[in-house]
Formats: sequence, C-alpha cells, structure tokens
Amino acid sequence: MKKVRFAPSPTGSLHVGNALSAVANRAFGDWLLLRIDDTDPARNVPGGEEELLRDLEWLGVEWDEGPVRQSERRQRHVEAAEGLGERFDGITLLREDRTPTYHLASVVDDVDFGITHIVRGNDHRPNEALHRRLFEALGATPPEFIHHGLILGEDGKKLSKRAEGATVASLREAGIPAEAVRRYLDELGLPKHDVHYDLPRIRRLAIEAIGAMPDEELAARADAPVELVPALRGARDLNEARDYASAILEPAAMHVDAPETLARFRELLAHNGDARELVRELKAVGGDLRSLRLALTGRDRGPELWAVIAALPADELLRRIDAAER
Repeated sequence: MKKVRFAPSPTGSLHVGNALSAVANRAFGDWLLLRIDDTDPARNVPGGEEELLRDLEWLGVEWDEGPVRQSERRQRHVEAAEGLGERFDGITLLREDRTPTYHLASVVDDVDFGITHIVRGNDHRPNEALHRRLFEALGATPPEFIHHGLILGEDGKKLSKRAEGATVASLREAGIPAEAVRRYLDELGLPKHDVHYDLPRIRRLAIEAIGAMPDEELAARADAPVELVPALRGARDLNEARDYASAILEPAAMHVDAPETLARFRELLAHNGDARELVRELKAVGGDLRSLRLALTGRDRGPELWAVIAALPADELLRRIDAAER
C-alpha cells in the first residue's frame, strides 16, 4: 500500500502549486494523511487551517486520516530529538524554546504514520538528503521521494501568491467551478519539469464545466430558478451566470426608442412559441435586437436573447416592453 501525506502550513488559502501537490498525492496514494505543518508560529495565519480545509473540500480532495497538527505532537518530536541531539548534521532540530524545527517534525511524523512515498514539489528536493539521514538515524527505512515540477508565473519564476488566480480562494471567488480547477490539476498530474500557469486553460475548462452541469446543479450554483438554465449555459463562469440570472430576474428600468421593433416583437410573440425562431424572424426584417435586449433586461449585453425570451412568460415580456416605451 502506498501511504502518502499532504502537509500544508496554515498560511491561508492554498496556492495552486500546493493544490497540485494535494491532488497529485491523492491520485498517487492508496492512503492519504492530511497533516498541518504548524511548527513555525511566525508563519501561521489565524483561520489559515480552516481556509485550506475549505479549499481541499471544494476541490474534492478527500483524506483518510487527519487533520493531524504537528503542534499537538510536540512531545513526541522532543523525545525523538533526545536520541539525536539538538543539532544533526549541522541542522538545528530543536529551537531554544524546545519547539521542533520543520526537519525534525516532518521526518518523525512520516516515520510514525508509516509514510511510504513523499510526493512534493521540486523546491523540497534540497531537503531530501538530510531527511534520508534523519530517517536512518531514527532507525527507519527512508520512504521513496518523488519531486514534481513547480507552477511558474509569466516571469518564469515560481508563481506569486499575489498573481491573478494563484490561490484556490481567488479562483472560487472569480466564479471558476471547482470541477474546472480540479481537471486542470489532474491534467498536470506529476509534471517532471516546471510548468507555466495556464489560467486561460482553466477558463476554458470553466465554460466546459458549466456546459456539462445538470440543470438543477447549475441553477443551484447560480442561485437561479431552473427555468433560467438555458440562459445560463453560455456563461464563462458562475459569477457571470449569476449576473445573467440577475439581468433576467431583476431588469434595470430602461426607456427604449424602437417602436417598430417592439411592435413587431409583440406580433411575433402572439404567433410564435419558439424563442429562437422569433429572434431569427425579427432579425430577418431588420429588427433592432440591441434595443429589444435593453427593453427586456436593461442591459446591452448578457445571455443569448432567445434564452431571455424563453425564460420569461409572455405576459412578463409584454409588461417589460410596455414599461420600456413609456
């Protein structure tokens, strides 16, 4: 059995590079430990653990044990250090206040939980030799180390957490469906080399994810009635889907000066129940579709016009046309 662990520090929302490690560990391992590496109080952020747990759950990453907090295992770490000394190979294992450093706590926990494979980013590769020696000094067989490439920004350096879309929370707030982010990370897998962050790819996957959602699911996530779903299908993200729903359900008052188009729309509405065909006929006679959209939604852009018409009952469509002509 391949026993792996994902061990983030509680510093807030997951960086997409850390999310890549989480997804890679889950895909690679038969058993996954979620460990919170909180031995350095200076790096811990209030609420940081809750944020990263939310991110993992949102991405659909499930763990078999945890979260285990290293801070709660301090006594075990100190006991392990007693057999090694406060320094090992020139590296400090215990700080002056007797708290364990990352190297000690990480290896002791990997030993105690029987971790067989350590899957992490290339930035941890320099720690491998020291950790191997620590495993052996503790009388344990070192696990297999697997290092994957990092996610880089446009400048070719490790992606900054301040960059657009660099954290899971920022992607969620931008309305990107979790399915799109997870699929992108699954596609990367365990990259042997560093990869440039492809936010446009995530955005394309977002459109596909919205298109593939069952009607009820899309309606729920856009906070909209299921009747509006056809109008939401063309949205590029869930925020835009919510905007589309708002445009249909809560139109802005707008005066429109297009009497011929609105009159023709009334005539077609009375005789044509197919919204697509209605729009085609109106367009064929030179109808002002922009003005019709303004009359119905108060906005000059949004969901497909036919979908707006299909989403609303005829009496509501007529009420909005009347209001726009006043």
